[in-house]
Amino acid sequence: MRYDANGALIETAIPGIPLINRGKVRDVYDLGDALLFVATDRLSAFDVVLPTGIPDKGKVLTQISKFWFGFFSDVKNHLITDDVTTRPELAPYAKALAGRSMIVRKVSIFPIECIVRGY
Repeated sequence: MRYDANGALIETAIPGIPLINRGKVRDVYDLGDALLFVATDRLSAFDVVLPTGIPDKGKVLTQISKFWFGFFSDVKNHLITDDVTTRPELAPYAKALAGRSMIVRKVSIFPIECIVRGY
């Protein structure tokens, strides 16, 4: 794991687990039967990732996602759990991943993006 001077998690590294994508904010790992989404504290502006992050930004983003998955619990989604301790291979990294990670089902992607600002 790589942190900036403010303690923001900038980059994850989980040896032995394949990193399949590093986006502007999230790092995605292949767990075999599922995926691990890790929301980092990286900050991007105009599709450029800035060198410093915002501490705990990834945790806030993950908790917002969890809220909406719970709110719309009658709609099928990809979330399996946000408890990384359910996977023994993640145990050494549980402290860094807690609150900012989701274990999700592998699904076919329907490429659409929605950005919501304000209310």
